[in-house]
Amino acid sequence: MKSGFVSLVGRPNAGKSTLLNRLVGTKLAIVSDKPQTTRNRIVGVKNYDAGQVVFVDTPGIHRPMHRMNVRMVDAALEAMRDVDAVGLVIDASERHKEPDAFLVDRIRPLRVPTVLILNKVDLIARPKLLPMIESWQQAFAFAEIVPVSAATGENVDRLEQALLKHLPDGEPLYPPDYLTDQPERFFVAELVREQVLQNTHAELPYTTAVMVDRFEEPDEKGLMRLYCSILVERESQKPIVVGRGGEMIKRIGTNARLELEEFFDTRVFLDLRVKVRSEWREDERILDELLEPPRS
Repeated sequence: MKSGFVSLVGRPNAGKSTLLNRLVGTKLAIVSDKPQTTRNRIVGVKNYDAGQVVFVDTPGIHRPMHRMNVRMVDAALEAMRDVDAVGLVIDASERHKEPDAFLVDRIRPLRVPTVLILNKVDLIARPKLLPMIESWQQAFAFAEIVPVSAATGENVDRLEQALLKHLPDGEPLYPPDYLTDQPERFFVAELVREQVLQNTHAELPYTTAVMVDRFEEPDEKGLMRLYCSILVERESQKPIVVGRGGEMIKRIGTNARLELEEFFDTRVFLDLRVKVRSEWREDERILDELLEPPRS
């Protein structure tokens, strides 16, 4: 039996969260086409006949501009330490002239196997793949290089076998029914934030966050009551989230409620309020609540 931790790292929008969801077979990480969608370290456990893998999805590694981004990047870099293997996820559909030297420098000191995961190969012509593989092979001695499509599932089974092969021998680290270490409140906030990302335009995602103010377990009629605040940084942003006549906040709330009902398998009452919190991305107290890893 093999068992161990595998950290999925890479640039924003490389497809790490889509890959995590594909690997564990359920939606643990929200997905959007906006950069820096993932802000937290998210654990997903997958059991195989040959062992157990604890996948760790991480925020995209980027140049931080705010205290929040500094903590996100720190979490990603920290997730490469104290693991048994690293999966470096690269967006193969981007026009890479050269391998990403910054990322290569981050993995060079590691003393664990690193598998290069060339993601989004469904979006490129196959003749371009071999030169890309050869270029990355020259940049670093990867344990393996595996082209995949997290979106379609292509070659993901081969990736799973490659990662398992490089894990140490050992018994499972978690019980068979264990999936993640994130609390339910985390998924409430994330599923609401996903709808904010999908329904508002480009400049807002960086300046919005969702906090769960109250979380009430289902009552005797099976109704779960959730009360959340959507944070924005400026008064001018509040009308964008609310929308004309409340149309936008209603759409966000309806879509999020449907997602939450599917996630929790129960009826949900969702109350959303939009609040202005100037410079919340620099506020340590708010960041502690949003970004602190779950306590075991």
